[in-house]
Amino acid sequence: MAGQSKRPAGGAPVGRRTMLAMLAAGAAGLAGAPRLQSAWESFLASSSQADPTGLTGLLPNPGGFRYFSVVSSVPRKDATNYKLRIGGLVDRPRTYALADLRAMPQTRIVADVVCTDGWRVDDTPFSGVKLADLLDEAGVRSRGTAVHFTCFDGAYTESLTLEQARRADMLVALDMQDKPITHAHGGPVRLYAAPMYFYKSAKWLSGITVTSKVEPGYWEERGYDIDGWLDGADRHAA
Repeated sequence: MAGQSKRPAGGAPVGRRTMLAMLAAGAAGLAGAPRLQSAWESFLASSSQADPTGLTGLLPNPGGFRYFSVVSSVPRKDATNYKLRIGGLVDRPRTYALADLRAMPQTRIVADVVCTDGWRVDDTPFSGVKLADLLDEAGVRSRGTAVHFTCFDGAYTESLTLEQARRADMLVALDMQDKPITHAHGGPVRLYAAPMYFYKSAKWLSGITVTSKVEPGYWEERGYDIDGWLDGADRHAA
């Protein structure tokens, strides 16, 4: 994802390049072998979280997605202990378990996932609860103009304006590629901001807070665009 470490100007040592080449050759045939592809993706997910060099980002991935965490370790959540808290400038603060979110009406969106690092995965389905529905249940107060998102990794944050948050293509996502979102992909619940670069789709979502102004998120504090619109995105869509 956005923010992976860059390679040193001199490149990797020859021995490491050889290793990467061998791994790449082995990965090339994974697209036709679902079990091997799944194992390879698990390897990439675990390795990238313990790779300060960013070299794992050079390895091919037939699934297309890259893996990145802003911290070295993220606790795992599931149906037994996951909670999503909604508060701030609302009339009815709520806490949702995973089962509560799955019991709500689900919306499926198919769109391209695009990262600022240059990779993309076309026609990716995400399903979940419209962010607007959760905001309506909470009852946004008149002073609320923005929404701030926190994550259970303890570091990742994001923000949207209230107008952006109410769009029909903003989801509190539970499924990706028609399967429950895995831990490596930010599960069990993540934000999915379809018309924006993927850094706006905060992983490991744990909190939604309505605020009186936009509070820059983790990547915005490090120089990223606060809106993050994709080129050609309809910025005025309902």
